[in-house]
Amino acid sequence: MSELKISPQLFQRKGRTEEEDKQDLLKEIRKAHLQWVSAQHHFEHALEQDEIDYAIYAMEAAEKRYEMLLRQAKTLKIVTTYIHVVKEVQ
Repeated sequence: MSELKISPQLFQRKGRTEEEDKQDLLKEIRKAHLQWVSAQHHFEHALEQDEIDYAIYAMEAAEKRYEMLLRQAKTLKIVTTYIHVVKEVQ
């Protein structure tokens, strides 16, 4: 995954088609959403102050990554039912 480049204009890997890049971006969006949901779950079940602090940090980081990837998809004009459903739930 070291070849992965995220720029304001394109989510791409060298030597791949635009369609493959878009599919990879969608996979990353799904993964980021699951990480965000998992971080929220950990926050809800954290007991000690250190656990709570870490859960907040992890949740905020996961949310930022998810939002960044959604913006990337919007820039590339990628529209799927998955993205719309997820955004409506929030």
